[in-house]
Amino acid sequence: MRHLSSGEPSPVSKPASGWPTIRTLLPYLMEHRGRVALALVFLVAAKLANVGVPLIMKEIVDGLGITLSGGPEKLAFGVIAGLLIAYGAARLSTTVFTELREFVFAKVTQSAVRRIALEVFRHLHSLSLRFHLNRQTGGMTRDIERGSRGVSSLVSYTLYSILPTLVEIALVLSILAWKYDKWFVIITLVALAAYIVWSVAVTEWRTGFRRAMNDLDSKANVRAVDSLLNYETVKYFGNEEYEAKRYDQSMARWEEAAVKSQTSLSLLNTGQSAIIAVAVTAIMWRATVGVANGSMTLGDLVLVNAFMIQLYIPLNFLGVLYREIKQSLADMERMFTLLRENREVADQPGAPALALTGAAIRFEHVDFSYEPNRQILFDVDFAVPAGRTVAVVGHSGSGKSTLARLLYRFYDVAPGGGAIRIDGQDLRAVRQESLRRAIGIVPQDTVLFNDTIYYNIAYGNTEASREEVEAAARMASIHEFVMTLPDKYDTMVGERGLKLSGGEKQRVAIARALLKNPAIMIFDEATSALDSQTEKAIQAELRKAAENRTTLVIAHRLSTIADAHQIIVMDRGRIVERGAHAELLALGGHYARMWELQQEGDGEDAAPAAPATGLKAA
Repeated sequence: MRHLSSGEPSPVSKPASGWPTIRTLLPYLMEHRGRVALALVFLVAAKLANVGVPLIMKEIVDGLGITLSGGPEKLAFGVIAGLLIAYGAARLSTTVFTELREFVFAKVTQSAVRRIALEVFRHLHSLSLRFHLNRQTGGMTRDIERGSRGVSSLVSYTLYSILPTLVEIALVLSILAWKYDKWFVIITLVALAAYIVWSVAVTEWRTGFRRAMNDLDSKANVRAVDSLLNYETVKYFGNEEYEAKRYDQSMARWEEAAVKSQTSLSLLNTGQSAIIAVAVTAIMWRATVGVANGSMTLGDLVLVNAFMIQLYIPLNFLGVLYREIKQSLADMERMFTLLRENREVADQPGAPALALTGAAIRFEHVDFSYEPNRQILFDVDFAVPAGRTVAVVGHSGSGKSTLARLLYRFYDVAPGGGAIRIDGQDLRAVRQESLRRAIGIVPQDTVLFNDTIYYNIAYGNTEASREEVEAAARMASIHEFVMTLPDKYDTMVGERGLKLSGGEKQRVAIARALLKNPAIMIFDEATSALDSQTEKAIQAELRKAAENRTTLVIAHRLSTIADAHQIIVMDRGRIVERGAHAELLALGGHYARMWELQQEGDGEDAAPAAPATGLKAA
């Protein structure tokens, strides 16, 4: 399976016949076989009643003609009244059976839409971090939206519009062949054939315009969403007009494709109307000749005219239907392409849950690369004993954060590239859900949900009580700040938490991780956005959080990890030094030089060891 490149708006498949998409959809519909069968019964009943309306009208017209002429076979008033009642009942029956069909089938359609949307949503969460780093959210969400709408359109149009149209055409042709000469059937069949050929040919030609519209619409939406998500950056550099021009460039290309699509649609509609007009005129001419020579009655003329009107409506709808089906298939194909996206990180069949006995972590000679031509880690080998704290330091790009991503199984170590184990269990052999339940993290870049502060803290444990949430907030030194807000814990944090400062977001992340109460904690630059005073206060709480837990600290500020049991120093993906703080300073290598540089830039952290500000395990 392929992965998206950064330049793609969203998954786009090549034009397909549509049958694979339909086959994908059918199992969702067949879960409600009883409703489907009942809806089919109502469908046939509605069409029988609809065809019966012109037949009753013919009898009424013929009966009135004989009665008004004073002929010997004139109908009694009661018979005519009965025919009128039957006429009204037939019309009402058409509507009633049609609505019953829609009522019965609504559950089938909406259930299919819901299940497919849910499956796509779950599948997107199951894809690897690589996919989500390459995705463009605006285009992908637009594809899901159109795909879900396409499911509803395809089901409604295909199963319960095409079939009734075909049933009605078959009934009308049968009556024409039974009651009148062959020319009525021949003209109708020729018109049908010409109409279908014209509709299919032109629609196939203009499908390319529709597909281009979708692509350009997704690209324009990607640019709009990306620009709005980076609103502050746009303002910082005064590039509002530049962003507007970029968006307008995309919309201009979309406009060109949209004009072509609408022009070709007008051509299609004109041709369809011309075919129908010629056919109706020819049939009415034959009927008029029949009335003139006495082979047909006025009632027959009315009947044929009514049949042509009834055929014209579904025929015209058949053209619209074909266009909508093609569009729906194209829209759905994009969404189903997401479902076919490869799960790069997948659990093995029957994989057991992670069994914790002490939560000891072991990286065994790990080699790793995000791309084949760019290796990130080289023979990384170290252990984090149960209940101990190990820190990893190094310059940017040395591979520190990659360790946390591998521990979370956002990526898997390739076969032959070593292994990562917890309590002796290879992470690739256990269920991801159980692994991630055992780990808590405070990330450097904290992204919050556009919801309340309470929701974002409680996300660490959705079953926690309010008292537990507030206790976690106190441990993260954010409770006092929250209580000063007008809405307190019900304060909305905004898109990606932009209403909060960097330090406030990081404290929410710390509270969230503490509330989870995991066996393993990862602190990835957990206090990088805090001022020195707040950092010292929170370091004491983090030290408590690390007690009796296996803790991996990824740090740039060395004063925060001076009390770690072991410090791993990485450079360009390799471990170059390891040992305790004092040992590494005495060594005079990479760590000592980093320490000296940081002391020169931050006098308040000059002390080589400060238990009150560093992590310390029990």
